[in-house]
Amino acid sequence: MRARIDITEVEVGTKIRAKYLRALENEEWDLLPGPVYVRSFLKTYGDYLGLDSRLLVDEFKRRYERPSDHELGSRASTMRERERSRRTQSPGRVSGVLFSPRTVIVVALVVILGALYLIGTHNQRNSTANSGGITPATHTSATAGRQHHPGSRSGTNGAGNHPVTNTVPKIPKPHRTPRATLTLAPTASVWICVENQTGKPLMAAAIYTAGQTIPTLRAKELLLTLGNPSVTMTVNGKPYTPHGSSAIGLKITAKGAVPVTPAPTCAG
Repeated sequence: MRARIDITEVEVGTKIRAKYLRALENEEWDLLPGPVYVRSFLKTYGDYLGLDSRLLVDEFKRRYERPSDHELGSRASTMRERERSRRTQSPGRVSGVLFSPRTVIVVALVVILGALYLIGTHNQRNSTANSGGITPATHTSATAGRQHHPGSRSGTNGAGNHPVTNTVPKIPKPHRTPRATLTLAPTASVWICVENQTGKPLMAAAIYTAGQTIPTLRAKELLLTLGNPSVTMTVNGKPYTPHGSSAIGLKITAKGAVPVTPAPTCAG
């Protein structure tokens, strides 16, 4: 108001809808999509007005947000690491047992010899199978054939026995789950956040500007949130045009992109 800037001018300059700007001014946080949007909008709005946006965001966090589950998990992890470091003060000690270098060398040699023995046994079995030898399973199959067809000569050798054929079983190829790919190129200032199917962030939730490079993202499933459609997208190698004015949500798999309503909200 002191700068005599109309709210429509701010809407055009920040790409933030006027109703959200009014909600920021009146501290009506429940009218905004979520804490992530509040922090992003505060930063963008503060920078546009020439204010210290970092102080605005810190003040919002201190007054209206509680410590996130991620921060609590990080603190717990730090405490566990400290406890583990106290338990392993002495080098070479594991669970109260001190191992000398000689003991470690002996254990390593035993493991290597065991591995070599297993490899040699496996190669010997393969060599026997390839040289035409009959394995117990094949021999049993041939004997069963003679019992079921006594005196039969059709399709047999001179002694009336069924011919023995050596077959090498085919090893099935491991099944690979198709992965989705996503390439983003901002054409103007746009807020972007991408998570995988477990909710793990794949890129920092922030405002990206035109021309800023974003690496290609790959996962079994991608959850994309856009503040506005000012971005060029390629989904699984094909161009895709997002539709909507704000808070655009997409679920991307190897089959393509599907709109999500309401749009997913990235975790702090």
